[in-house]
Amino acid sequence: MLHPSYTDLMKVVNKDVEEGATKVVNSRYSIVMATAKRAREIIDGSMPLVSAKNSRKALSVAIDELNQAKIKVVGEEDE
Repeated sequence: MLHPSYTDLMKVVNKDVEEGATKVVNSRYSIVMATAKRAREIIDGSMPLVSAKNSRKALSVAIDELNQAKIKVVGEEDE
């Protein structure tokens, strides 16, 4: 099981969205894609934005970064 939960991660990502505005992330798929993309960046040599032991997997680090709001998920139209 994923800790934190998908719903917790969605709340973190959408916390700055004003009421009534379109949410940045509204599905688990978006969370999975964002963390997978960041994990690939870490594997390719990007430095983690949170403290990480060498034994931690890149995906776990990416999830922690998202949960601590160290990375930002942007919509396709914002790229």
